[in-house]
Amino acid sequence: MKRFQQKAVIMVVMVVGSLIGTFKGQEAKQKWMFKILSKQDEKQSRSVRKAELRKGKVLLDDIEMAAYHNS
Repeated sequence: MKRFQQKAVIMVVMVVGSLIGTFKGQEAKQKWMFKILSKQDEKQSRSVRKAELRKGKVLLDDIEMAAYHNS
């Protein structure tokens, strides 16, 4: 279900982005699409982190994740 929802959001963004590109230009389209898709990615990463917290995993911040994966 979540996979379908993600694909639906991307399809809606593409359609609306095309309309914005037609009327306001490609630069406006790219800015709008980047803003919307960034919000979607942030929501998804927050939900993954909450799910990991519920499972009892230790949450690491970005610096700790970078240090962990480099060693």
